[in-house]
Amino acid sequence: MLFNSFIFLFAYLPVVLGGFFWLGRRNHTWASGWLAFASLFFYGYWDYRYVPLLLASIAFNYWSGLHISHAAEPSRKRWLVLAIAANLSLLAYFKYANFFLDTASFISNEDFSSLDIILPIGISFYTFTQIAFLVDTYQDKVREYQFVHYLLFVTYFPHLIAGPILHHKEMMPQFADGRMYRLSATNFAVGVTIFSFGLAKKVLIADNLSPYASPLFESPDSPSLFIAWGGVLAYSFQLYFDFSAYSDMAIGLSRLFGVRLPLNFNSPYKAENISEFWRRWHMTLSRFLRDYLYFPLGGNRTGLFKRYRNLMSVMLLGGMWHGAGWNFIIWGGLHGCYLVIHHAWAVISKRLGFPSESAVWKLTATATTFVAVCFAWVFFRSPDLATSWEIVRGMTGGFGIGLPDAIGNRIAILVPALQNLGVNFYLGGGLHFVETWGWIAFAAAIAFLLPNTQELVHRFDPALDFNPAAQTPKRGMAYRLTWMPSRLWAVFLGSLTVISLLSLNRPNEFLYFQF
Repeated sequence: MLFNSFIFLFAYLPVVLGGFFWLGRRNHTWASGWLAFASLFFYGYWDYRYVPLLLASIAFNYWSGLHISHAAEPSRKRWLVLAIAANLSLLAYFKYANFFLDTASFISNEDFSSLDIILPIGISFYTFTQIAFLVDTYQDKVREYQFVHYLLFVTYFPHLIAGPILHHKEMMPQFADGRMYRLSATNFAVGVTIFSFGLAKKVLIADNLSPYASPLFESPDSPSLFIAWGGVLAYSFQLYFDFSAYSDMAIGLSRLFGVRLPLNFNSPYKAENISEFWRRWHMTLSRFLRDYLYFPLGGNRTGLFKRYRNLMSVMLLGGMWHGAGWNFIIWGGLHGCYLVIHHAWAVISKRLGFPSESAVWKLTATATTFVAVCFAWVFFRSPDLATSWEIVRGMTGGFGIGLPDAIGNRIAILVPALQNLGVNFYLGGGLHFVETWGWIAFAAAIAFLLPNTQELVHRFDPALDFNPAAQTPKRGMAYRLTWMPSRLWAVFLGSLTVISLLSLNRPNEFLYFQF
């Protein structure tokens, strides 16, 4: 069941909302149980065969948490290690078993048959969510162990399939707050607004970029410079708006129930360096890797070499979290290299007194970061390494620079000069070329020039970890476009939602569902 489907919007959601607030007036535990049951139904709608696996994972981790909380050292730490190992083993079997078998076959020249395994949807998210719970329990940060709230914490449908990765300490106090169980006009208006923006991003932007991105990665066919960059940029913005859309829709849906989720996406392409990018992209995964891997390894406190080693280790594991394949490992390794370079440059530029506050420098830094991120997306999206290298070669001009004849006819006076520079002109493809770069320009204008959803609704505390005072300017576009309940906004959002609904001919899955 997709957030961007009619059955979800006009059947599932109204029934779940109505039942939750009707029960909430009578008994909060019943209402929490109803929402947990509805979340399990939502999960089972994808594939009911994996509901028992999810429930077994929940039961095991809840029991482990109770055992850790009551045990004394050293058995307490031993139980933590065993519980985390069990979670990672389960994840490794479903997500990485065939990758390891294929790698072993390649190295040994032996034929190890692949296992018939279907990856349970959301397993990476609910596994990491529960590992965080176990570690928080060991560190005495958990204050509540009511099972129905724990069940809801893990299964809560707005986050279950593709995040954000939740912390127990963020959600349990909200589930115990009586105000959550009373229908609020403000929460409803804010939730619908955020959800509507997310739906529009998904249906009107991300899905429309797919036809201009997919052909390159499915069949690159020695792409020339502009074709390669056109496909890569189209995918970069498709993924950007797809993930932004899901994050908005999850926050908006949760707000309908009076629950605020942590912010997971905050205009990452506006980042001026790669560290800032990771503070803005998949923020809860970055937080998890920082708190439960980078800091335990020593973080920044262990000297330069060990700091760089820690950064590289974290990003390699972050790459493997996204998928089982050498492409994802290379993608993680590239981001590890980017982070090492950035940290080294930060030290050098500070010693040299480099002027990093000028507008020109900030623009250059943002553009450089964006290009580096787009280059890494090639490995993230490609089905195999051969495709990745072919696209990279095209991006660097290895297959020449080509333009459609239709473009050449429009700039005939420049054709001789362009040909002297090595530009070739080919028949056909003119309309697709123009549409590709037109969509890229449209998406880039929205991503770089307009405020994001959280900035638009900043007056209403849209998400946890969002600091409007620090992140929303007091002047400029973000300030002027601030959302408030009004007729003008109602007409705009109503029209946007109607257009989005009319475009729901065949709902497409969110790209992050595969992780």
